[in-house]
Amino acid sequence: MNLLLFCNDDRLDANKIVIQGRRLEHLQKVHRAHAGDTLRVGEIGGLTGEGKLLNITADRATLAISLQHSPPEKLPLRLIVALPRPKMLRRILRTVAEIGVAELHLINSYRVEKSYWQSPVLNSETMRELLLQGLEQSRDTILPLVHCHPRFKPFVEDTLPALITGERALLAHPGNTPPCPRHIEKQTSLIVGPEGGFIPYEVTSLSNAGCEVVSLGPRILRVENAINYLIGRLF
Repeated sequence: MNLLLFCNDDRLDANKIVIQGRRLEHLQKVHRAHAGDTLRVGEIGGLTGEGKLLNITADRATLAISLQHSPPEKLPLRLIVALPRPKMLRRILRTVAEIGVAELHLINSYRVEKSYWQSPVLNSETMRELLLQGLEQSRDTILPLVHCHPRFKPFVEDTLPALITGERALLAHPGNTPPCPRHIEKQTSLIVGPEGGFIPYEVTSLSNAGCEVVSLGPRILRVENAINYLIGRLF
């Protein structure tokens, strides 16, 4: 935890917060924090700064805080991903927040198992906790927006065209297509399918909606590795 995040419910007053639960356990077992220590803190959705640990007990810690700094800027990126298996989704949610993706859309595909849409990982509180872990790592305070689209056709025909109007939309797909570009500066939507890629009908539908099909080369990567590679290449 490189940043101790808190919300308005943690405030005792304008300049003091109280920490409990997982964050307290981290302070005790990882930071081995003691009264008088200074920690990096940030308010979810707000500024970052420093917190002086006033006291720490088995069930709570109290800090005096001073917030002066803005969080790091987000990437000019909307990430659209075919819903991966739950274990991989957990890692992707942390990564998305850590890297600085502003917006994540999880969509359906023929190769997405129906059971994935019933996963407890998609519970709003579970997703929030995973995203917060990514923010803590990268010293960010702004949660990415996450949207779920369990029906492919309505998303592509009704939602996607409005999302990508006026920006570049890239569909990463295995095959003999132009390579993924590098060092993009404008707002971009990046679409990543399931392992093995979208089926031909889905590729055609996404292309007709305004997406530019690009390739990572001959290798078939795991979704999480493809996302990291693509974002690093683009930005």
